[in-house]
Amino acid sequence: MKPNFNEEKKLWKHGFKCVVGLDEAGRGPLAGPVVAAAVNFSTKGANVQDGSASGVRPASGWKLILNDPIFKQIKDSKQMTEKQREEIYEILIKHPNIKWGVGIVSEKIIDKINILEATKLAMARAIKNLNPKPYTLNPDFLILDGNFKLDKVILPQKSIIKGDQKVFSVAAASIIAKVTRDRLMQKYHKKYPQYGFGKHKGYGTKAHFACLEKFGPCKIHRKTFWPVSAM
Repeated sequence: MKPNFNEEKKLWKHGFKCVVGLDEAGRGPLAGPVVAAAVNFSTKGANVQDGSASGVRPASGWKLILNDPIFKQIKDSKQMTEKQREEIYEILIKHPNIKWGVGIVSEKIIDKINILEATKLAMARAIKNLNPKPYTLNPDFLILDGNFKLDKVILPQKSIIKGDQKVFSVAAASIIAKVTRDRLMQKYHKKYPQYGFGKHKGYGTKAHFACLEKFGPCKIHRKTFWPVSAM
């Protein structure tokens, strides 16, 4: 299954002009933050203010994006290699017809409010950061990967299980979130090299368990996650 624009097109037909796809990376690891990304393909211009005489930026062509051979490589980030994700990430964040934002919630907050609420908070922050200057985006519909809603965000929403495999904007968000988090974990690897964060990114691999047994948890481990909680 390859992601497509079917969900976005349905919403555009119903009058929603700024549809945003959301996904996260890092719900399962034993260490590090959870990261969410929000992505909008600026296909409908009415909600994008640019300060021009009309105040409305012309609509851009999502068909051009979808037909671009580069974008045909986009799929759920878990189904891509690290190299593929890095290459597509660089294109996504620089593309003139794509607006995006990232939200990060630390392991400390995860331990305080639980991983589901932390994921929702990261998504809310990603939406808030979806305002690249000089433009101001006003999202009017959200598509979320998963089976939950953002109860503190007052916008129409639709949750889709495996949305990162079905919905183009959600798949793009999954790539941005994953690459952003992986790069953060690479930085943590330099600070805590004994744990091997550069390889497993904090997930519960056999090697990570062995490091925990040998060194115990460090500051970025999630203290409420087993087996860290038992240490």
